[in-house]
Amino acid sequence: MSPLAEALFLFTAGVLGGTATSAGAIASLISYPALLIVGVPALAANVTNAVAVVGTGIASTLASGPELRGTGPRLRRWSLFVSAGAATGAALLLSTPDDLFSWIVPFLVAAAALILLAQPRITAWRTAHRGDAPEPMFPFGLFAVGVYNGYFGAASGIMLLALLMITVEARLTRANALKNVLLGISDVIAAIAFIAFGPIDWLAAIPLSAGFLIGGFIGPALARRSPAGALRVFIAGAGLVLAVVLLIAAAREG
Repeated sequence: MSPLAEALFLFTAGVLGGTATSAGAIASLISYPALLIVGVPALAANVTNAVAVVGTGIASTLASGPELRGTGPRLRRWSLFVSAGAATGAALLLSTPDDLFSWIVPFLVAAAALILLAQPRITAWRTAHRGDAPEPMFPFGLFAVGVYNGYFGAASGIMLLALLMITVEARLTRANALKNVLLGISDVIAAIAFIAFGPIDWLAAIPLSAGFLIGGFIGPALARRSPAGALRVFIAGAGLVLAVVLLIAAAREG
């Protein structure tokens, strides 16, 4: 694949991934394998993806104005917990040996896909048990999602969306907008650490980030107008296939 073809491929993956994640799905199950396909190693692909995805948070926040009215004070409080978690997760990632990371990734991807498939049941459970929602645990949940997002990120949006809907916000579009802002903040914190200390492939990060930026504007509009069921099932299926492929590759390398 020529450099121009690689750039166009990564830009397209960024648009699709940014649209998916800002509409409630998982960007990394599109963008992460795209980086692997063009030859970026596993750890560098994860770090590069984490830096590039910052564009999605910026764009989706700007595109979610109607859903974010009146949420400023809550978001400022919540951002402290998710930021601390992201910094912790980034530190863990940068201290993880490459060979161990290659074994961890398939299980994280598989878990992300399964969580995505289970999202409707999680939402249904939240509706049935709203009176018993463990709201005092919400800050700890934010910290935990931040750690995961800083470490790998795949399905962190779904995790945070489920957490928000179970505890503090029942409306999907509003919870999705809150999720986009909080993950955007988490992504910025992790990206700062990775820019300073991580093995970023900038030739891959730039076109991927441009695609993420465009996709981030598209996603919130889709979330308002379209059911995400078919997209959710498709991405989850692709994630499970990818997990198997990555596990086989790690076994061969080991």
